[in-house]
Amino acid sequence: MAYKMIQVGCGGFGSAWCATFLPPNIREGLIHPVAAVDINPDALKNAHEHLGLPPERCYTDLQAALDAHEADFCTIVVPPAHHEAVVDAALAHGLHILSEKPIADTLEASCRIADKVKAAGKKMGVTMSHRFRQDITTLRHHVQSGKYGALDYLVCRFTCECRRFGSWGKFRHEIPDTLMVEGSVHHLDLIADMAGGQCDTIYAQTWNPTWGEFAGDSQGLVIMHMGNGTRATYEGAKTNAAGLNCWGQEYIRAECEKATLILDSQRITCREWPNQEPREIEHLQQPKWANTWLIEKFVRWLDGEGPMETNVWDNLQSVALVFSAIESSRTGQPVKVQEFLRQAQCGGSPA
Repeated sequence: MAYKMIQVGCGGFGSAWCATFLPPNIREGLIHPVAAVDINPDALKNAHEHLGLPPERCYTDLQAALDAHEADFCTIVVPPAHHEAVVDAALAHGLHILSEKPIADTLEASCRIADKVKAAGKKMGVTMSHRFRQDITTLRHHVQSGKYGALDYLVCRFTCECRRFGSWGKFRHEIPDTLMVEGSVHHLDLIADMAGGQCDTIYAQTWNPTWGEFAGDSQGLVIMHMGNGTRATYEGAKTNAAGLNCWGQEYIRAECEKATLILDSQRITCREWPNQEPREIEHLQQPKWANTWLIEKFVRWLDGEGPMETNVWDNLQSVALVFSAIESSRTGQPVKVQEFLRQAQCGGSPA
């Protein structure tokens, strides 16, 4: 059965949803778009062109679209500050939800959303797309296979040249803590996932150089200590002179007991102890990756299979990493991530 869906957000990254992520799942009969919404009428051209929706099914008003069409779920591909309002409207119409990361623009709002979804008895997934890329999935498979012994620590580098206003999408240059909220949310998430455990303690420093045309911090250095003893360091930058390891080209090094595994610009190499001769590791193969794969995972969850890995409740861990790092940078002190999250879930101030 194809699940009826309403696409909320067709411009910016929403254009990639319309053109790339949704069509394979439509062709396979997993989903059927019945309407699309975007406050920018020009963006709705993407829904018309790629999803085959006629003009009368394309809306600039969310409430009108929800009132006019029966659906099983909606997507949310709008800036994080607007996620909660879309969630509220979707739940009021009895819809499940598949949302872009992060859950919301604050930890408190993210916790409220998770509580609302639970109270409504609905399902909500979050598309942590980078964790499910082909190269990341392949590296994680080998790190966690046991073949190379225990994982000691991880290093991740993500460096870009997006210093000029609008070069990373205008809204990202205008929001607070843009590196963490819009960039590192993916990297801290995939680091913790690859480490195989929840993060216990995080220490971060974030800032914005005078030449970075951002309202919030665009650079950051982070140290993570996982509950299972694994450690990690992270370098994130959106304002460098050169983009050495930007989106899809990140550098990740896994130091294991019996080998060093390196992902650099999608190429994975392994140096085993003691001979240390480098050999290339071939990528795992399957039909779908990233958001296209996550859409199918969400549908399988609706079909009755187990929850997708990035369901809204488990994904609170990812949001907690981001806002714990922001808090650490603000206070200059390490933050206990699980305690920070518990305080937010109880309605108290994590500060």
